[in-house]
Amino acid sequence: MATASALERPAWTWHARGTWNARDDRLPSAAWLCLLWLGLIGGFGVDIKRFLHEAPPAPAVIYVHAAVFTGWMFLLTAQVLLVVGDRVPLHRRLGWFTAGWACLMAVLGPWAAFASQSVDLHGPEYDPPFLAVQLGDIAAFLIFVAWAIALRKNVAAHKRIMILSTIALVDAGFGRFSGWIWPNEPQSVLLWFLSEFYGNVFLLLLITAWDWWRGRLMKQFVIGATALLVIEWMQTLLYRWMPWKTLTTALITTWARHFA
Repeated sequence: MATASALERPAWTWHARGTWNARDDRLPSAAWLCLLWLGLIGGFGVDIKRFLHEAPPAPAVIYVHAAVFTGWMFLLTAQVLLVVGDRVPLHRRLGWFTAGWACLMAVLGPWAAFASQSVDLHGPEYDPPFLAVQLGDIAAFLIFVAWAIALRKNVAAHKRIMILSTIALVDAGFGRFSGWIWPNEPQSVLLWFLSEFYGNVFLLLLITAWDWWRGRLMKQFVIGATALLVIEWMQTLLYRWMPWKTLTTALITTWARHFA
C-alpha cells in the first residue's frame, strides 16, 4: 500500500540539471510533439485551399521551404521516438544531421519570406512588415537549437530547449488557423499578438505548468520561454512601427528588382 508521502506532489524546485530518471521525460516530450503537429497541420490544413489558388502562384522556393521545414518536424519526431524506444546512441548520431538541417532552414526561411513578398508585390497578400515575424521566428529557432546543442550533456534541459526551438516556429500554423476563424486583422497590439502567438503562449504555459506540478521546472526552459515571449512581443511592436514598414517595403522592392 502506498504511503501518504509517496502520493504527494513533488515539492517545487528550481532545477539546473534533472535530478530524476531521464526516462520520466520521454512521454511528456512525445505529448508536446503531438501538440506541435496539431498546430501545424490544423493551420496549414485550413489554409491549403487559399494557397493553391494564389494569384500569382507562390514561387518555387516556397515548396522547397515547405519540404525542408516539414522535414525538420519529421526529424524531431524521429529523435523523440528514438529516445522513447531507448535508441539513445542512434538519437545522438542523428543529432548532428539534425543540426545541419537547421542550418539549411536558416537559409531557406529568409529566402522564402523575401521571395513570397516580392511575388505578391503590392497585391492583397503583400505585407512587408510581417518580415518581423518571419525573420524573428527563424532567428529564435536557431538560437535555441544552438543552445540545445550546447546543453546536450544536460539531458533534461536539452529536451526542453529542443522543443522550445520548434515552438518558436509553430505560430506559422497557429496564426493561419486564427486567421481562418477571424479573417479581419485585429487593430489592438495585444489582440494582434494573441491572434498570432496564442498557440506558442498556450504551449509554453502548458509545459511550464506540467513541469511545475511534477517538481521538474528547469531554469533553462523558464529563461528560454520568457525570452521567446519577449521576442514575440517585440515582433508585434516592430510589425506596427512605421519606420519598419518603410524599411521592409524598400527591401522587398529591391529584392523583387534584382532576384524575382
